[in-house]
Amino acid sequence: MAEQFDVVVIGGGPGGYVAAIRASQLGKKVALVERAHLGGICLNWGCIPTKALLRSAEIYHAMKHADQYGLSAKDVSFDIKKVVERSRGVSDQMKKGIGFLMKKHKVTVFEGNGALAGKGKVSVTDNEKKKIADLEGKAIILATGARARNIPGMESDGKLVWSYREAMVPDAMPKSLLVMGSGAIGIEFASFYNTLGADVTVVEMQDRVMPVEDEEISKFAQKAFEKQGMKIITGAVVKALKKDKNSVTATIVKDGKEQNIMVERVISAVGIVANIEGLGLEGTKVKTEHGRIMVDSNCQTAEPGVYAIGDITGAPWLAHKASHEGVIAAEHIANAHPHAMKRENIAGCTYCTPQVASVGLTEKAAKEKGYELKIGRFPFMGNGKAVALGEPEGLVKTIFDAKTGELLGAHLVGAEVTELVQGFVIGKQAELTEADFMATIFPHPTLSEMMHESVLDAYGRALHM
Repeated sequence: MAEQFDVVVIGGGPGGYVAAIRASQLGKKVALVERAHLGGICLNWGCIPTKALLRSAEIYHAMKHADQYGLSAKDVSFDIKKVVERSRGVSDQMKKGIGFLMKKHKVTVFEGNGALAGKGKVSVTDNEKKKIADLEGKAIILATGARARNIPGMESDGKLVWSYREAMVPDAMPKSLLVMGSGAIGIEFASFYNTLGADVTVVEMQDRVMPVEDEEISKFAQKAFEKQGMKIITGAVVKALKKDKNSVTATIVKDGKEQNIMVERVISAVGIVANIEGLGLEGTKVKTEHGRIMVDSNCQTAEPGVYAIGDITGAPWLAHKASHEGVIAAEHIANAHPHAMKRENIAGCTYCTPQVASVGLTEKAAKEKGYELKIGRFPFMGNGKAVALGEPEGLVKTIFDAKTGELLGAHLVGAEVTELVQGFVIGKQAELTEADFMATIFPHPTLSEMMHESVLDAYGRALHM
């Protein structure tokens, strides 16, 4: 006999487990089905462990340049196995925290593969398709995330060609590395391995790295990466990978010309694919398009009582977007009248060195929409805190509607900008104008003062430039 629940969530990542918690808070009896690890890819093989790796690289870099701060550190080195061990430990700690939260909120967790099995029904099976449980829910939330995209003929093999999983747990430090793709995943791994001394080459299909970012910010970041020793080839594609015993020769095509590069390892970071297979969508009214599930502003699919959130609903493929959708879905199920999500108010953060963060329209996108613009910029070198930190390279750029004063976009590159960007996110969500930012008193000395100065500069009022 099927176990009865108000809400059944399939997928325990940052979208699914947050949806389960919020539904429980709203008085619903909730079941969560997770096939691998609570916390999903983000907590176990993505956002969290990669930040732990990058933190180790950041400290290593600071130690190697201790003399710049009047300090001395001799024979600085690292143990890649211990670096990885720390990263996995951080992930395990956070995973246990999610388990605690499930118990705290009385969410019943089922370990297995969940799939729709009829109206309001979910079947839970193990990897051998053996039945674990039958569940019934008045509402079902699909939150199964995504996986790494593979290029035919250049698939990750776990040894020479890595996906993000293998890149996160190397058993030895490669001397040379090719990264295919310069989105957030690719450029973060490129930054990590480059900082630890690998000879890193990045190949990007578009005409610049981090192509979703504002063009000015992308160019600034690329110069910084190249200054650090990274080799970057844009407007190019990897045509083929020829594997040897412990090396890979990559054939790269740019402007019709081929060149071969031999490296010890390759990281494939060419996008992701939504996990919509095996969910039992056949025979339902759930609609898919370009490999993603279509939903309305409340995360409802076309099948009554079935919701979908996170990566399976398309871009932006971000944990915080998934979590917010989880809240929206849970609140809609409980008739709690959620606010529709504004995708233009979702920030993107990349934790390379230097960091990159943004929210809203790029300069190009704003112009294409017909806005008359006021654009402000402020460099890190003009900020006392940035100079004191030894982080003078960076830029804060703000874009306003010249007619209304609306903040259309904010784009940042430099130290800790992934923390600064939230100030602009709140500004956009609250629909603040340039006058509100100008009237705000930013504490001194802080990096946040650059946010203020950038706004002032857009209107010819910068004080420190």
